[in-house]
Amino acid sequence: MSNQVFNCIATAAFGLEGLVAEELRRLGCQQVKAEPGGARFCADAGQIALANLSLRCADRVQILLAEAPCRSFEELFQLVRQIPWEQIVPLDGKYNVSGKCVRSQLMSVRDCQAITKKAIIERLRQAAHRQTFPENGAAMPIDLHLHKDLARITLDTSGAALNRRGYRTWNGEAPIRETLAAALVELSGWRPEQPLYDPCCGTGTLLIEAAWSAIHRAPGLTRSFAFEAFPAFREVDLAALRQRSREFIDWDRLGSVAGSDLDPEALKLAERHLQQAGLAGRIPLRQILLQQLQLEDQNGVFLCNPPYGERMSDRQKCQRLYRELHQLQLRHPGWTLCAISSDPAFERAYGRRANRKRRLYNGRLECEFLVFQP
Repeated sequence: MSNQVFNCIATAAFGLEGLVAEELRRLGCQQVKAEPGGARFCADAGQIALANLSLRCADRVQILLAEAPCRSFEELFQLVRQIPWEQIVPLDGKYNVSGKCVRSQLMSVRDCQAITKKAIIERLRQAAHRQTFPENGAAMPIDLHLHKDLARITLDTSGAALNRRGYRTWNGEAPIRETLAAALVELSGWRPEQPLYDPCCGTGTLLIEAAWSAIHRAPGLTRSFAFEAFPAFREVDLAALRQRSREFIDWDRLGSVAGSDLDPEALKLAERHLQQAGLAGRIPLRQILLQQLQLEDQNGVFLCNPPYGERMSDRQKCQRLYRELHQLQLRHPGWTLCAISSDPAFERAYGRRANRKRRLYNGRLECEFLVFQP
């Protein structure tokens, strides 16, 4: 199994599939193709491990074990049973089956999960010539997805979602997922030789993702992954992959990255997150009114996740903030301003149309990422 090439899926939020596909191509993965919900690719165990370490915008890396139409429980049972589970999972593993059924004849998630697990155990019984399995070992996150009668069985190699980088301990009032923050850095068009400033930095997620991208710091460098317990990955030297990733870090590429906010508590958390991300003392933060902010750098990028104003009382305050962001850009000729917002009136409050827009989701909240060029 060590040299086997697996069919894989890197899952991603809506709008980020193309970015994930491009990341996979840069990692040397083959047959990469973006699709709704992620990107498919082919990779061996070592490349899958590297993808988990390195992908910035993907949610999870899954091995596609089987995919076929299933309109009855018997068809589902046989599909799952033909998978060589004895080569994939340890005999003492915890076979945790998650499920989702959408617009299919088999719509009972609980029954589909039970059938899937029954088929796994039946296959292992025949292969291992034993009747009982203690399930007291590492978790084997198995996923069943049924959509329009097409069943897809995958094994999650990531474990905890890939946005769990390990540096963030609190989300703040307007949280943004780390994978989305990394995507916004990429979509902004910012390059490390330019200054980058977040005038609404909150707890620092955008700044950290920008800095890590600039220095080529692998986002999964210090976390664990589910694949570490998989038999097919025993020959993967994860410690060596981590060491090579550390050697690839280039601190000289970290130029001017900084931020500010009005909330002193958010700034305290941002300082803590910077320390936990290995960036203590490298990204200046300050508490300052937006109207008073004036930078000396030229031709930079403002990148921010301002409050959205979901309540009417907050919406008016937020729209004043959007006008202040426009004034900030006017005070800095040559600077691009990028913001993500769920407020459909953002451009009207800002005072001009964006040069570029892209529909994205911050969690379940539909948003637009707006780029205002000089």
